[in-house]
Amino acid sequence: MAVCELCGRSDVETTVHHLLPKEMGGTFGATAHLCIPCHKQIHALYTNEEITARLTTIRELRQDEALSRFIKWIRKQPPTKIMKIKKSKERRRR
Repeated sequence: MAVCELCGRSDVETTVHHLLPKEMGGTFGATAHLCIPCHKQIHALYTNEEITARLTTIRELRQDEALSRFIKWIRKQPPTKIMKIKKSKERRRR
């Protein structure tokens, strides 16, 4: 178990998030270890094009309005809790 670089929760299972999406040229670029809910939330809210355009650092991700609300909420959740993450209504329409 590890610490999520985005929400800061500890004792969580993490996955590797490419800060620049692989399909946008980030295969060998910088990565971050994120808990599964944080990783899924990023991709539920934003397309790879949107991530590439403005969300390629942990700082930018934390400062994003929608993600910051999620981070504030997820920090209060136990590390063992499994939650469903759905694509945002805006993302589903794209």
